[in-house]
Amino acid sequence: MAAALLIASAAISPALAQTAAAPVAEDFKPSSLNQPGQQYPQVNSQGYARFRIIAPDAKAVKVSLGLGGRGGTVLTKASDGTWIGTSEGPLDEGFHYYHLTIDGGTFNDPGALNFYGSTRWESGIEIPAHDADFYALKDVPHGHVEQVLFPSPSTGTQRRAFVYTPPGYEKNPQTRYPVLYLQHGWGEDETAWANQGHANLIMDNLIAEGKSRPFIIVMTYGMTNDIKPGSPGGLASFDIRPFQTVLLDELIPYIDRSYRTSADASHRAMAGLSMGGFETKLIAPKNLDTFGYIGLLSGGTFGIDDVNATPGFKDKVKLVFVSFGSRELDGGRAAAPGGGPRPDPRANAAALKAAGINSAFYVSPGIAHEFLTWRRSLREMAPLLFRN
Repeated sequence: MAAALLIASAAISPALAQTAAAPVAEDFKPSSLNQPGQQYPQVNSQGYARFRIIAPDAKAVKVSLGLGGRGGTVLTKASDGTWIGTSEGPLDEGFHYYHLTIDGGTFNDPGALNFYGSTRWESGIEIPAHDADFYALKDVPHGHVEQVLFPSPSTGTQRRAFVYTPPGYEKNPQTRYPVLYLQHGWGEDETAWANQGHANLIMDNLIAEGKSRPFIIVMTYGMTNDIKPGSPGGLASFDIRPFQTVLLDELIPYIDRSYRTSADASHRAMAGLSMGGFETKLIAPKNLDTFGYIGLLSGGTFGIDDVNATPGFKDKVKLVFVSFGSRELDGGRAAAPGGGPRPDPRANAAALKAAGINSAFYVSPGIAHEFLTWRRSLREMAPLLFRN
């Protein structure tokens, strides 16, 4: 459910509210996600965003980003026919989707790169994070991200996945690697973790620093986007069975045939953000002979009742990793995308640890249901995987 919520959560940052009272610093620079040669949108050192659109015949132009529930940033027409406006306050650090509304129609910003979210290609903007170094492009050995097409008899199609192989994979033909199956959120697809999440750069940097064991990451479409929040039944009506068949019976065998994997549960993990975490919780505990590591990133929690209801959980699960943005917890939005009661994730993680289960819980400070939370979560989870 990530993409729909990212726009809503990209309101004025409470952590930077005091900055909003100060004068806006006129040190704006083009966003790092602009198309080549484009000067707008721009971001300043305080986290404000400024937009400029050429639409001389338009009557009204608005950006979906900047005022949260109050409708976004309204642009003002200048004498040269351009429309310009600055967000009312600084935005949360990290990545945000957005779009334009021009005379009632929805359009992407021609100055920005596009990213698949909210079930469509949306414009993207990056508010520089104070801790962005862990996903920065550095002079370290890099792995590869490649597109693969695999047969899916259950859907009658050839399906797509993206596979990250760590640095050195091609040079060490005798080495076999663990695999993390990493799922996107609702409204997104298999491109999200590499494009918006920088999963490959996070892993390259962790491996270069000796903080994580090298492993393969597989990212595929979770078949989620026909179910929409607010529709009859909502996300709780999502049927996991078609995707479970694709994952277990088609994709995993294809990956094990095509790559040098260590093909057993102790070397295989499943994790996902938001709706992808919901999928993980539906699939992984029922297939503990396939997955020994489980990660829910803003996608629900595990409690003792879940453990007791899952035969073999205590013996077979080597790690349960759960994470949220701090503002998700503070705002009470810690339920899984499928709905249900709102448990206390912190208490659940502590109870699992007290029961002797390897339980890790991480809170991303100052951030809500956003990609910076999930980038940080991958950074925290990766070093814990495949250590046994």
